[in-house]
Amino acid sequence: MPQTSALLTVMIAAVRKTGRALARDFGEVENLQVSRKGPADFVTAADLKAEKTLFEELSRARAGYGFLMEERGEVQGTDKTHRFIIDPLDGTLNFMHGLPHFAISVALEREGELVAGVVYDVGKDELFWAEKGAGAYLNERRLRVAARTTLTDAVIATGLPFKGKEGHDLALAELGRVMDATAGVRRFGSAALDLAYVAAGRFDGFWERGLKPWDFAAGAVLVREAGGFAREVDGGDFMKSGAILAANERLIRLLQDAVRG
Repeated sequence: MPQTSALLTVMIAAVRKTGRALARDFGEVENLQVSRKGPADFVTAADLKAEKTLFEELSRARAGYGFLMEERGEVQGTDKTHRFIIDPLDGTLNFMHGLPHFAISVALEREGELVAGVVYDVGKDELFWAEKGAGAYLNERRLRVAARTTLTDAVIATGLPFKGKEGHDLALAELGRVMDATAGVRRFGSAALDLAYVAAGRFDGFWERGLKPWDFAAGAVLVREAGGFAREVDGGDFMKSGAILAANERLIRLLQDAVRG
């Protein structure tokens, strides 16, 4: 593996340890699928256990850092300049249905700026990682965003609101416009991996509204360090609005125009 900083090494070690336990839990999901109760309660427990492991490992290595986590929310640290942003299981519905497309996502924010990110695809053992100024990698391979310059050739990823969330009509309208302008749209169920795939050149772009910082913080670092751009759909701050799009320098403007109509 290319040389990593001490901090990134800590993040990767915590993610890999958590991933080993999640992989074992995922192996139990198939049996639970046929039960009357189903796997929901089991998955919730796996999610909480994964977050606990990440919190304990990172707290031990970097005492005083703050945390923003999907399950526990915000945990203030004595060090007000650093904060880990954690999603212990991005792609919960996939996990619950035995689909091996889910990830652990950990980002580091320093003085309000995203500076490092790790996204670990547990099922495929693909570790995406990046640090500001050091590039983005998949395991040991350097990543670059795709070089396509027209939407007609591009494959774009997105997410759609699930039952009970607002924004269905807007999402469908945006989806229709992007479908008309591109070679295809994919909905895989993990924003963290969608962004990692943009960084790897597998997808040409990504957009979604209604996300939380832990859904995309690490992925945004990956895209930027792979030579791409991540911005807010309407021009604001995606860390506050939860509306993000990502692509290379040429496509991001075209994608933004297509999404907004």
